Parts: sequence; C-alpha cells; structure tokens
Amino acid sequence: MTKPLIGVTTYLDQARWGVWEMRAALLPAPYPRLVQESGGIAVMLPPDGPEAAAATVARLDGLVVAGGADVEPVRYGAEPDPRTGPPARERDSWELALIEAALASGTPLLGICRGMQLLNVALGGTLVQHLEGHVEAVGVIGRHAVKPVPGTRYASLVPELAEVPTYHHQAVDRLGAGLAPSAHAEDGTVEAVELAAPAWVLGVQWHPEMGEDLRVMRGLVEAAATSSVTSGAVGRA
Repeated sequence: MTKPLIGVTTYLDQARWGVWEMRAALLPAPYPRLVQESGGIAVMLPPDGPEAAAATVARLDGLVVAGGADVEPVRYGAEPDPRTGPPARERDSWELALIEAALASGTPLLGICRGMQLLNVALGGTLVQHLEGHVEAVGVIGRHAVKPVPGTRYASLVPELAEVPTYHHQAVDRLGAGLAPSAHAEDGTVEAVELAAPAWVLGVQWHPEMGEDLRVMRGLVEAAATSSVTSGAVGRA
C-alpha cells in the first residue's frame, strides 16, 4: 500500500550551514520524523503565492501546518501587543491559503501550535496575544498536562490526561466558526480544537514532534490514507 503524502509547512528564515549563510526554507527534523514514524511520507511546503495553494493541496493526502512565529494581529482585527513577535507575512498568507484549500477539499489537516492558531484565525476566531505560564524559558520546551474533552476526536486518539511538550505564549481566544475545544490545560487554556465529523481537522497547541507520542500524527496519517484511497489521490504527485 502506498504511504500517504503529508505536506508540512516550513519556516522562512536566515540560516547558516557549512560555509553558507542565507535565507532558507527550514523545517526542524522532528516534524518529518514524526510523519515518517506515523506511516506517512513528509514533503516540505515552503511559502509560495496563495494562488498556488489549491493546486498544492490537491496533490497531498494530508496537511500539517507547523509551529513558528506569532500570527500577525491584523489577520484577526487586533492591534499588536508589545510582546507579540515580528510578523511572518509570507507564511501567514501562504498557510492561511493552504488551510482554506484543505477545508474546501476535505483534506485531513493538523495544525501544530502556530498552525492551530492560524486555523482558528482562518475560521474567523481571535487570539490572546500574551499568556503567562506556558513557556518554561526562552528556547526551552516545557511540559504540562492537557485534559481531553470527552466525545471529541482528540479524546478518541488520546483518552487520558497527558503530559505534552509545550512552547507558546499565545492562545485561542474567541473560537472560529465551527471549531470546538477538544482539550484544555489545567488553567483552562484551550489546548486543542477541532471541526465536527466527517471533517478530519484538528489543532493542538503543543508540539507533538518534540515528544514520542505518535497518536495525534498517526490519526492524521490514517485519515489521509483513508481519504486518499476513497478519492484515488495516492500517486497523484
């Protein structure tokens, strides 16, 4: 059986390797590792023109919107808080277009950290621009517990209270249209959101790629495999 093709969005930053230093499309290695260990084939999706999003998603079996920079507040009608980081406008435009294309086509979608926040914004929601207590230290992945909401897709994947790798200072505020919370932190912060079935659309505020639990990513890959068989999508790329 052909493995499903999972697109993962990338950073676009100044980077150094070998004797070179220049702007580069980057994806931390734990992302493709998590896709591969969950049974998928990972492909990188560096920022492109939004007009290319629908054709790109049409060649995929599943989509992962990766973590990264804060979403520019103008995207949800807010003024920037002084603690909000510099915008990543190319990523915002590209990834919002990818999300819209995935939602329109029914392509299974997983948003990770920033990706969950962009999913919320794409559906008309807003964000809390600064949240205390969810970053252990600058550049350090912390851990805290998240509790699933019974009866949700996330709870079907991870039914128990679970410790997750976390690094975020923003969070969902007003939920976007159709989204429901599917996990919470102990302080009440929404830590996962999803759309109702039959859509396979899930956002998690933590970083599953920084841990060993495959269940969330495996859920996406299995949904992508089922979707691709149903639509005849495997092998299109």
